[in-house]
Amino acid sequence: MDNRYGNIYALTAFCPLRPESDGTESPTAVIRNVLNHEPSDHHGAMARVPNTFLCRLFVLDDVVYQGKPAVYEHLKSNYLVFTATVYGDLEPYLRGMWINAAPFVREVWRFCIGFDRVHDEITFARYIQQCQIKTNLFFNGSDDPGSSEHSPAEQLKSLYVQQEFARFVGEHQGLSAGEVQEAFQRFVARVRPDDLTGPTWRAGASSLDDAVVGADL
Repeated sequence: MDNRYGNIYALTAFCPLRPESDGTESPTAVIRNVLNHEPSDHHGAMARVPNTFLCRLFVLDDVVYQGKPAVYEHLKSNYLVFTATVYGDLEPYLRGMWINAAPFVREVWRFCIGFDRVHDEITFARYIQQCQIKTNLFFNGSDDPGSSEHSPAEQLKSLYVQQEFARFVGEHQGLSAGEVQEAFQRFVARVRPDDLTGPTWRAGASSLDDAVVGADL
């Protein structure tokens, strides 16, 4: 299944849900409650999963009329839909998802048919691949056409350096050339442009107040 564009892989998986849960609420209600309370920023479980550009989880109850003239269609079950745009190959990504976010995965997927056979990163990757469908929808994480060649770690570092350089320019207006050169050397030593491990932009961060990780403040 070719869902790749350069180094970018687009995943869409439809995971069928059991009709009943173990409690009084329906599986769709339980899963929606879990997803509604999961942080969507750097505190969320998926922010810990390497090589994630974008992901979305939602419950699909049914389909609407499609086409012209519209024809009534009906799904055989409810589905947990998982879409993600990732960097690199799919199977290593899914294994990393289990390794870094297994409690979240178990909580969200526990009512899916066949998920009772999932017990480690290998069986989880196999399960998602079995639920996968072909997709032509890609999100590369940037307006740069060549961004598919750059990993999320590289793009996060670039975003951090860009923000810090803009701050540097604003803070050093009116200085002499020699003073700016000395300050720029200190700037490079502090931001370490070639070091992807840090300081860098925090994955999932949406606010400058908590965006930077690994900086010597």
